[in-house]
Amino acid sequence: MKFPFGSTDGMDTDSDSIRFVTLPPVEVSSETTPSGHFYSEFLKVHIPLVRDAVHELTRSNSVRLSGFVIDMFCTHMIDVADEFGVPSYLFFPSGAAFLGFLLHVQFLHDYEGLDINEFKDSDAELGVPTFVNSVPGKVFPAWMFEKENGGAEMLLYHTRRFREVKGILVNTFIELESHAIQSLSGSTVPEVYPVGPILNTLMRSGGGQQDASAIMSWLDDQPPSSVIFLCFGSRGSFGADQIKEIAYGLEHSGHRFLWSLRQPPQKGKMEFSSGYENIEEVLPEGFLHRTARIGKVIGWAPQIAVLAHSAVGGFVSHCGWNSLLESIWYGVPVATWSMYAEQQINAFQMVKDLGLAVEIKIDYNKDSDYVVSAHEIENGLRNLMNINSEVRKKRKEMKKISRKVMIDGGSSHFSLGHFIEDMMDSKVI
Repeated sequence: MKFPFGSTDGMDTDSDSIRFVTLPPVEVSSETTPSGHFYSEFLKVHIPLVRDAVHELTRSNSVRLSGFVIDMFCTHMIDVADEFGVPSYLFFPSGAAFLGFLLHVQFLHDYEGLDINEFKDSDAELGVPTFVNSVPGKVFPAWMFEKENGGAEMLLYHTRRFREVKGILVNTFIELESHAIQSLSGSTVPEVYPVGPILNTLMRSGGGQQDASAIMSWLDDQPPSSVIFLCFGSRGSFGADQIKEIAYGLEHSGHRFLWSLRQPPQKGKMEFSSGYENIEEVLPEGFLHRTARIGKVIGWAPQIAVLAHSAVGGFVSHCGWNSLLESIWYGVPVATWSMYAEQQINAFQMVKDLGLAVEIKIDYNKDSDYVVSAHEIENGLRNLMNINSEVRKKRKEMKKISRKVMIDGGSSHFSLGHFIEDMMDSKVI
């Protein structure tokens, strides 16, 4: 199934072991459906199509259906799996600590009367078993406070249904989130399978081969580990005042940089950010000229290829979980600048619990009026590029571990095998 807006690169070609089935398009109006419910409703209307597709796949006696693996927002499909008499497993694309956070908050809300809104814009903290440190309300996902558009209700609904599945595959590995995974083990939560890092490391050129070639050519001319890469995800964009502060912070830091600068979508539109037609219009006067020798400002960025390049020594990231795993895979230290969704709590975990990132801003929200100052940015960049920092040493070690867990004998390789065995041994309900 494909969403009716935006586009992202993905795998859609059959292989020897995977077959892709494209479902017919459906219509769900984003204008009449509350924004917090849109994704959930869009997926819900696919239930008959999924049911028919599975019927078609299993008509032959040569195909045995062992179970469903569903995304965290596809919990409606648990009902379809039940109709076929097979178990459901959940794939959770974020980390184990955040999974535990959602389950803990849902339990406190449903059974102990927790009012989540008490934590909105608050310094109050919540003890969460999967986090080493208490979690401050200012890093809670903004969805949790969205009553009017249904975001909080939607999140609680899906989290309740997490408990109905037989197991949860999490895009993490034991050595990265040992405390969180241990906290989930033996609890009332379904069995957790840490199977990450699951990454698409293909060097794609989604923004155009010509753009990618120019970017990589520029990086080829830079010294090793000298460049700061700034990239804030498919929805990451800033207002004019914040753009200027970033520019001044970069300039004053003196470090080389590659900055992916994106234009916000039209207000109210469910779209990804896009490139500027004239980038000079939003930058301080003379900035491009003054930084021409040390910096490059771009639109779209081939993030995987950039992080893999030896010239890159630091990554200013919005802290989406995939981006954090990619930075670990390539051993690039991160400075946190969270934007939306669960990114604030990811940033908090990386800085406070794991010591794997430095902070520019943990609790920044793209919808707020707060502007991070050039001074804060400059300090964060200097900390990021400190060659003797503990964060850099830990990153180097975690890079080695992240590669080992995926091969035979590694923890995630074993966990994935354990999941496959459990699914294949499942009895028809």
